[in-house]
Order: sequence, then C-alpha cells, then structure tokens
Amino acid sequence: MASGKKKNPENEISENLVVQNEYRDFIEVPEEEVEFEEEEEEDVILDGAEEDVEASIDEPVEGEIADFHEEESALVRYDPLRAYIQQVRRYPLLSQEEEFRVASKYWETKDPSAAKKLVTSNLRLVVKIAHEYAKAHYNLLDLIQEGNVGLIQAVDKYDPYRGVKLSTYSSWWIRAYILKYLLNNWRLVKIGTTQAQRKLFFNLYKQQEALTAKGIVPTTQALAIALDVPEHEVREMQKRLGSSDLSLSAPVDSDESDSRTMMDLFADPIGTPDEIAGANEIHRLVTEKIREFAMDLKGRDLVIMRERLLSDEPLTLKEIGDRYGISRERARQLEKRLLKKLREHLEAELGENVNIALGFE
Repeated sequence: MASGKKKNPENEISENLVVQNEYRDFIEVPEEEVEFEEEEEEDVILDGAEEDVEASIDEPVEGEIADFHEEESALVRYDPLRAYIQQVRRYPLLSQEEEFRVASKYWETKDPSAAKKLVTSNLRLVVKIAHEYAKAHYNLLDLIQEGNVGLIQAVDKYDPYRGVKLSTYSSWWIRAYILKYLLNNWRLVKIGTTQAQRKLFFNLYKQQEALTAKGIVPTTQALAIALDVPEHEVREMQKRLGSSDLSLSAPVDSDESDSRTMMDLFADPIGTPDEIAGANEIHRLVTEKIREFAMDLKGRDLVIMRERLLSDEPLTLKEIGDRYGISRERARQLEKRLLKKLREHLEAELGENVNIALGFE
C-alpha cells in the first residue's frame, strides 16, 4: 500500500495499538471476559475502511507511470485487494430484523444457506477490523482471510436470543483469529506458546510505559507482579522481542576466508567418551535391578510390569481393567503402588544415586 495514504480518524486505534518499533505495532488482547451487552446501533459497518483502502489503491505508486494517453494501450496492474473489495460490495447488509430472522433460522435448523447469508453480509466488517492491523503485517489479504475464519466460527456459535448484535459478537472472534495469526507469524520460531507468553507479547510494552508514567522503574519483578506472570517469563520475552531471528547457518564473520557458522560453535550434545561409558553402565545396572524386581512379581503386578511399564506397545488401563474385571481407576492405583515398590527397591539397591539412575538429576 502507498505510504501517502490518508488516514481515517475513525480507524485510529486508541488504547490498544502499540505503534513503536517492531512488536509495538500490535493490538493488545483485552483481559476481560467477553460479556453480552446492549450495543449502540451500527448503521454503517465499513464507512471509513473502504474509503481508506480504495484511496490507497488509487494513489500512484512510486516508480510507476501515472499518466497515460487514452488512445494508447497499456498493461494495468491487477490489485487483488481492490478486486476483493468489489466482490464484497455485491453482498448487501442485513437489517436488524432480517439478521435476527436469518440467525434464528440457522440456530434452530443449521441451514447452510442461512449461515452463508450471515457470513457474506458481514464480510465488510472483517475488512474494517483487518485494516486496523495493517501496520502489523504487510499483506492485508492474509489478515482478512484469518478474520473470515473467525467470522465463520462466530456465526456458528452465535445465539440470536442473547440480545446482542452479530456484528458485535463476531468482532471478538475476528480479532482473536487475526491476533493469533500475527502471533504465530511474528517470528520463524513461535514465541507465544503459553497463556503467560501471549499476555506478555501483547501487553509488555504498554505495562512498561504505565509503570514509568507512575514513577516506578519497570524492572522484571515489577512487570511480573503487574501482569501476574512468572518473572522468568518476563525476562525471556524481553530477550525474544529485543532481538531478531538469526539463522544457525549464517557465517560468524563476514570474512570470506572464515567459513564457520553459528552451528559450528554449539557444543557437541553426544558428550565425552567417559560420559558415554558412565551412562551405559548406569543403564545396564538399572536394567539388571529392574529384572531382579520383576522376578518376585506375580499375577496382576507381573502383567502390569511386563505388558504396560516395560512393553514397547503397553496396554491401556482400561484393557488391564477389562482383563481382571476391575475399573480403570483401580488399575491405575495398582500401577501407582507397583511404581512405588519399584522405587523403594532401586533405592535399597542403588542408595542415594537412584535419582541419577532414573534421570531425575
């Protein structure tokens, strides 16, 4: 999109958009639960967004010839975004009464034609919301596509009898899918794998500014308390957001004579010959003690030991329960008791080194 695009004030993001540096271009995820509430009438869904998108399309791109003689023929660049906007315009908006009637029909009958009508009538809303996140991703059509998936999910779960408009309800789903897409594609390696990391990804910088405004130094401890996440998660996220991706195949030095890469500097995970020999000896010793323990077992304990704990294709607790006419929970209790006996046997034979032998230390 052209850099000279005129911004529409209606599409400015007030309190959730972070607009500095790399990770500051995102919308923060609201921490409150989604509640159904009465919303003001939304007569026009895409008043500002269409004008912004089309204005940016109509502007000449630097390096292209803007003036053509009408009598001369020229190749016209195909713009998929503009073509999509034109297709979306074909579907009319639904009035509140018609929306309720169609949504009620789908809620009761799951008629695909009703769902299609609800989805197509709200495609303009997806374009409007995706346009708010345009700074965070270079391809607006990708964001629109993810938003459409969220819209479909919203239509499938929408309850028209809750007293909330579909556009209000679906906007939460649309934003959630767009934010999830941005989070998954922000780095080559996904960085938001837990709830705490996702909260930090979207709220870390805003919380730093809030603490600074109050005269509080935004230390990792202060940020962890304010965001209710572990302190080590804050340190880890600060490191991730403060650095860019680095390929392990990248050369260490720009000097052409030095062909070493980052991968060459990593320690060998195999270990020294002494460590390998020691690990093999521990494995042999533990195997021998477990074999001695199994020789004294009988009945159900022997079956659990051989066909569940030591088997390459272990039986399930339900299969063991069905074999002996007991419940799955009872089979789990027998397994737990057997593991306790095994640990006591290994402690008696190996002493304090049992944790090392079992790989716990």
